[in-house]
Amino acid sequence: MADEAKRRGPRSKTRVARAIRKLEEEAGGELSKHWRKEFLVALAETSNVTRSAKAANVAPGRAYKVRREEPGFRKAWHEALCEGYDHLEMEVLRRLRDGDFTSADGGKFDFASALRVLTAHRDTVGRQRALDTDADEAAVIASINAKLDIIKEREKQFNAALAGDGVYKIEGGDETALRRC
Repeated sequence: MADEAKRRGPRSKTRVARAIRKLEEEAGGELSKHWRKEFLVALAETSNVTRSAKAANVAPGRAYKVRREEPGFRKAWHEALCEGYDHLEMEVLRRLRDGDFTSADGGKFDFASALRVLTAHRDTVGRQRALDTDADEAAVIASINAKLDIIKEREKQFNAALAGDGVYKIEGGDETALRRC
């Protein structure tokens, strides 16, 4: 699988390919170290650091060190892992739907291990997906505050309606209004 990833290179539409291009732009061309691109592609394919390091012909410790020291590489690493987990999740779903319970070597596919890996890394993937949305914190807070203002205004209208004579009902839609029955 890693050999195939090496041969194909990153797909232009994948998150890891975008992360690699960003790293290359920051470095002023190709990645400064030859192994990084192959490592990230293999990591996206396998979700396995040791196998990815072997495919890129680099020690896993070196990859971890670069991840600690370089924020751009760390982001690309997480992008690759998220893509790898997406692949694993889709593979598990495909196998369950198709009744394909054998592994590539003819043995039994280890669903339990696949599910444990997905569960263990759910938070990491969730954090990365949140970062992928590029949601600005101020924009999120402004959106929440706007919704709270709408709720407060509706509450004022409702309380005013209750204080008056008559029965009122609330009608739905984007513009919820209180109407006298």
